[in-house]
Amino acid sequence: MLLAGSYAAWAVLWQPNVAASPEGPAYLYIRTGSSFQAVLDTLRRQELLRDPRTFAWLARWQGYDAYVRPGRYLLAPELGNQALLAMLTEGRQDTVVFELNAFKYKPQLARQLTRHLEVDSGSIRGLLNQNDYLQRRYKLDTTTVLTLFLPGTYRLLWNTPAPGLLDSAAALHGRFWTRRRRQQADSLRLSPTEVHVLASIVQRETAKKEDKPVIAGVYLNRLRRGMRLQADPTLLWAIGNFGVKRVLNKDKLVDSPYNTYKHKGLPPGPITSANRQSLDAVLQPAAHQYLFFCARPDGSGFSDFAETFAEHKRNARRYQHYLDSLRIMR
Repeated sequence: MLLAGSYAAWAVLWQPNVAASPEGPAYLYIRTGSSFQAVLDTLRRQELLRDPRTFAWLARWQGYDAYVRPGRYLLAPELGNQALLAMLTEGRQDTVVFELNAFKYKPQLARQLTRHLEVDSGSIRGLLNQNDYLQRRYKLDTTTVLTLFLPGTYRLLWNTPAPGLLDSAAALHGRFWTRRRRQQADSLRLSPTEVHVLASIVQRETAKKEDKPVIAGVYLNRLRRGMRLQADPTLLWAIGNFGVKRVLNKDKLVDSPYNTYKHKGLPPGPITSANRQSLDAVLQPAAHQYLFFCARPDGSGFSDFAETFAEHKRNARRYQHYLDSLRIMR
C-alpha cells in the first residue's frame, strides 16, 4: 500500500505529462493578465497535457494559481508536472526568433511585429507617434523613428511590451553603429539618421549590390554640390504609390517635403527601412564624378551612369523608348 502511494506521488510530480505532438514542439501561450483558469482552459482545449487533472491539482496545492506569469513556453515531452510548474512559476520563456523584413510605413512595421509577438499594433503605433517620448529616449522624432528598426533577425520574449520592443530595436541599432561606421558617417558629414535616410533611397533605386555604392556616390556628389537629389523613389513616397513604373512630369509638382525635385537636401525621413547592405553602400560609396544615373534599357535592373546632363539625357531617352516598347505609360 505504501509502495503504491509512493509511486502515485512520484507519478503526479515527475512522470512526463506533456502530450507528444507529431507536428513538432508544442508551445503554451499565456497572455498578459490571464487567470489560472484561462491557463487550464488552454491546456485542455489544445490537448497539451496527457492528464490535466493532476497538473491542476498540483498547481493549486503549490499556489501557482496566484502567480500566473505570461509568456510563450516550450513544452518538452519529457516534462512532468513539477518541472512544468517550476518553468511557469519562474517565467522561463522560450525566445521568439523572427526576421523583420523591409517596410515603408508604421502600420506595416506594426503588423509584422504583431504576427510574432503578443503586443497589439495599436500600442506600437501609439508609441511610434509620441514625439516627446521618442526625442527624449532615442533623440528621434515621429518621422525618423523608423530608422531605429533594422531589417534582420530579432530575438525577443513573446510578451515584450511596445516600449521594450523599441528598446530592443535601439540596442540592435546601437550594435550596428560601431565606432568605425560612425567615423565613416562623420567623414561624409552625415549623421547616422541621415545615412539611414539616404540608404533608404539607394535601396529603393536598386536591388543590385554592385550598383548600390555607385548610386550612393551619385547622391553624395549632388549633395556636396548643392544640387537637388531628384530621386524618383521620393516622389513615389510623396504620391503614395510605389507601384508606379514610370514617373511623369506632373508627379514632380507634388507639394511634399519628400519631393526632392523641389527641395534641396535629404527628405525629412526614410522612404523604406534600409538594410545593412544599403547602409554600408552609403558609408563606403564608390569614388567617381557621376552626377546622374538612369535604369538600363534592358530590364536587367542595373543602371547607366553619366557625368554630364547631355549624356544623361541620352541614357534617359533610351530608357523611355524601352518603356514605350513595353507599353508602360505610367
